[in-house]
Amino acid sequence: MARPIARWGVILGLGALWWWAVLRLALAPEAGALEAAVAAGGWGLSLLPVHCVPKARAVGAVDPRRWAEAWRRGRPTKASPHRRSDAGSAPS
Repeated sequence: MARPIARWGVILGLGALWWWAVLRLALAPEAGALEAAVAAGGWGLSLLPVHCVPKARAVGAVDPRRWAEAWRRGRPTKASPHRRSDAGSAPS
C-alpha cells in the first residue's frame, strides 16, 4: 500500500516541478537555465515509450542466443567489406 502512494507522490511532485519550470519560463522574464533544463528534461522524458513489454513477450523479438552465436562466428553476412581509404582505387 505504501509503494503506490509513494510512487504517486513522486509523480505528482515531479509533475508540479515541471509545470513550475514551464510557467516560469513563459511568464517570468528572469527565468534562467535551471527552469529551461527542468522543462527540457521533462519534455524529453515524455518521448520515452510507455508501452514496453519484456523482450521474451514481444512479438517478433529475436532470441538473444541467436545474436551471441552470430557474434562468435565472426562475420554474420557475406557482404563485401568496406574498402579502406588507403587501399587505392578499384580497377576500371
